[in-house]
Amino acid sequence: MSNLSQSTTDNTSGTPISGGTSLPVLTSNAAKRIKELGATEKAGATFRVSVDGGGCSGFKYRFDFDVKQNADDTVIETDGVKALIDAVSLGFLGNSHIDYVETLGESYFSVKNPNAKASCGCGNSFAV
Repeated sequence: MSNLSQSTTDNTSGTPISGGTSLPVLTSNAAKRIKELGATEKAGATFRVSVDGGGCSGFKYRFDFDVKQNADDTVIETDGVKALIDAVSLGFLGNSHIDYVETLGESYFSVKNPNAKASCGCGNSFAV
């Protein structure tokens, strides 16, 4: 896991951080859905993407809203929509693309993570 610095960026193309690692990219589809969901949240709440231990592959993605921005959070922004990522999670999410997918049968946030060496069938957990 690399040591990535705190940053705020409009990150539609993946801003370089260090050592060939880029901040995660929040797609326009994800930004649109976050904006829709955020309209029902508390004032000042920001979308948060994090990685927690657990799931069938060892780590799992977590998506929620948070009214607190921590000192070590990195802020990524696309189309005026912000997302927070804590320093530990950022080490797992470098070079990732966070998208929102809608199909006839389901809708979900998707993380295309080049750091994941394995993932489970549901796509919600991964191993490094």
